[in-house]
Amino acid sequence: MSYKRVILDAFGGPEVLRVVEESVLPEPGVGEVRLKVLATSATFTDTMIRKGIYFGFKEKPPFSPGYDVIGVVDKVGPGVSGFTPGERVADLTVYGAYAEYILRPASSLVPVPAGLDSAEAVSLVLSYVTAYQMLHRVAKVQRGERILIHGAGGAVGTAMLQLGGLLDLKMYGTASAAKRELVERLGAAHVDYTKEDFAVRIRSEGGVDAAFDAVSGENFKRSFHSLKKGGILVAYGMYANAMGQGGNPLVDFAKIALWNLLPNGRRASIYSIGGMRQKHPDWFKEDLSALFSLLGAGKVKP
Repeated sequence: MSYKRVILDAFGGPEVLRVVEESVLPEPGVGEVRLKVLATSATFTDTMIRKGIYFGFKEKPPFSPGYDVIGVVDKVGPGVSGFTPGERVADLTVYGAYAEYILRPASSLVPVPAGLDSAEAVSLVLSYVTAYQMLHRVAKVQRGERILIHGAGGAVGTAMLQLGGLLDLKMYGTASAAKRELVERLGAAHVDYTKEDFAVRIRSEGGVDAAFDAVSGENFKRSFHSLKKGGILVAYGMYANAMGQGGNPLVDFAKIALWNLLPNGRRASIYSIGGMRQKHPDWFKEDLSALFSLLGAGKVKP
């Protein structure tokens, strides 16, 4: 049986993507499951991978992009227990999901509850888990605290606004004027980064307990200076670096490490969903399952 997948033969623009037809379905090996793909997403992360500018990504073309997947178990390999054909599951693939069929380790799969829309469920796998883990696993925010979210109109930003609303957080969200209505509707005070110095405004209003910054470069420093005593900066992206607007990511990481040595009562942390999953695989499963429950209860809406 043949199947189709999208591959890129070189890093670059959309023109490097092409659809190919494979003549034979991949066979699951020991501990593997073959999934029939129901849904995957197209995020800014996928765009950076396609361009070859995603920090830490080591795979070389040709390969299929696709960072996340919702699929149906089609066939299980030797030694697999707990999953049967027809069961719907989710996974964080990093790459490979732009295909009709994909092989995944059974140990990485998370069951998807019945009744959830696959297109909505796949939105939780990367963006919402990222937001959830930064809030609860890294910053460990408490009900009623104050937070700053950069890129509040983006995928991770809107996820964090929804999750922050469940904790009654006082939220500031930086976004363009075009995203103001969205940011305010999700419960945050909008900060137009093109017209207003967010650090000056936030410090004048007492600072924040946590800042979540994917912009990188000089923005990390300004976010750190927006913290109250005892606050935490969570750096989780390199947007400016990726767009050629910042410096070296390794320099940014070194600065963050040095800031933790300063005797000012503030701290900084670097978050990576892949790194945290590798270190705490059970957390990913727990957190995605918790998000599926919130989606089923109507408490989040991708």
